[in-house]
This record gives sequence, structure tokens and C-alpha cells, in this order.
Amino acid sequence: MKPTAQAVGRKREMNKLRRSERIVATQTRPSSTERRPGPAALNTSAYLARIGYAGPVTPTVNTLRGLHRAHMLSVAFENLDIGLGRKIVCDESAFLHKIVEQHRGGFCYELNGAFAALLRELGFRVTLLSARVPREDGSDGPEFDHLALRVDLDEPWLADVGFGDSFLEPLRLQTGVEQPQVGWSYRIVEEQDSLHMERSELKGAWRRQYSFTLTPRRLADFSAMCDYHQTSPESPFTRKSVCSKGTPTGRITIADRKLIVTRHGKKEESQLGSEEQWRAALQVYFGITL
Repeated sequence: MKPTAQAVGRKREMNKLRRSERIVATQTRPSSTERRPGPAALNTSAYLARIGYAGPVTPTVNTLRGLHRAHMLSVAFENLDIGLGRKIVCDESAFLHKIVEQHRGGFCYELNGAFAALLRELGFRVTLLSARVPREDGSDGPEFDHLALRVDLDEPWLADVGFGDSFLEPLRLQTGVEQPQVGWSYRIVEEQDSLHMERSELKGAWRRQYSFTLTPRRLADFSAMCDYHQTSPESPFTRKSVCSKGTPTGRITIADRKLIVTRHGKKEESQLGSEEQWRAALQVYFGITL
């Protein structure tokens, strides 16, 4: 029987992993001392190279869209340090060191904290916003549960490169307007003195992603929740390991020991049977070496 295209694709992906396993298995894990970042100014050129962006850098809507998309397609949403017992410090220089120099990703505080620094360096007006992600029962999470960004140009925009599978380009910070992007539609609604970012499949039901206000925040305001998400058994980040980023045709995710490759809406899943396979997959698909 002739193998299906799906079977051929899965075999090809697993061959990639096998070729990398021997390399990854020989690498040693850096100590906490070796990984400690020191004070450093933002290297704009290095950051732009990290996200593969070579377009204009003047602070315009088109530049913001290009930077946002490039970031989403290049830098993984991941919580790997939490599972490895490595403390994440809510500090801008630490975020930049990890993402730009170590070629890592991060969760919302790290990704949007670093992206805000890049945007400011390029001349954008950026405001940190606190957002609350709904709990499983539908109630709002705590304040500072999530970090999002407001970017002011001729009109305000909602930027967010730290929510995982979400909008690739920024949203107009305007209520009541549906904003379609790559198979999804997004909107911002106002209710009970809060704004709510919602998503739906095209022509589908709307689901709230998070709620927020426009109150300006400082990075230090998020420090306590950053610690909470690394230590609390109630945090989703202590329950499950995840590494995920968008691709031009879909998404690649490693959830615990499962590799999920989505192309044009079709998912292919395979198990990573060993730590060596897991580390090899991180290197092959995300360029991450732990």
C-alpha cells in the first residue's frame, strides 16, 4: 500500500528529531550562575535579527504590524524554565538577555516586556496594561494575570506577542469592530468598566480571551503575579510544559511530551518518547537549547 502524505510527513519530522538527538544529548545544562544576565542596553540590531525583521523601523502602523508578526513567528511562547526550576525575574534586561542573546522565548511578562522595550527604542509610545484571563469557571483571574501593550500612533492599538495562539498583527483598540485574521476574528467589547478581547472562528461563537483596562502600569507591578505563575499549583504554567509559536501555515507546539504540527488547519501529533527526543524537538523546531 502506498503511504499517505500524512504518514510521509510524520516520518520526515521524526527523522529530523533522530538526527538531532545525539547532538542534544551531549549538551550540558548551564548553571544558574552562567545564565544570570547582567545590566545591558537594548541592542536593536540584534533584536531585529532575532525576529528576522529587515523592514522599515520608523514608528508607523505598518512597521508595528511587521514587527508584531515577525515576533509571533520567531519567538516561542514557552514556560520551560518553570519546569526546570529556573527563576524568572520580572526585569527588562533579563527578558532581553533571554530572548535576544539566548534565543529563547518566554511567557507574557517576558515576551511583552521585551517587545515593549524594542518598540520604545524605535520611537513608539507604549503603555503596559494589566489583563485578567478567565478561569475555568468563567470568572476573571486576578489583576496583573497577563501583560498586554497599548501602542499609540494616529489611533491606539492593542499589541500582544505574549498570549500564545492569538492575533498575529495588532488590533485596533476600538470597541465593536470585528477584526479578522488568518481564520479567526477578534473584537474588543466594553462591559462593566472593562474592555474584553474576544475571539471566534469565522462565523462562530465568541470566546473571551482576557479583560483589561487602560490604566497605565509599571513592569514592577507584575512582579508578584510573575512569581505566582512560577510557584502556585493553581497556575496553568506549573501544571504543564508548553513551547509554541506560529508558522506561515499554522502552528508548532510541544505540550509536555507531545509534538503538534498544524498546517492549513490539519494537525499531526506524535509522542516524544524520551527527554533526548524532547530536547531535540525544541532545537529543531524552535532553535532552543536548554
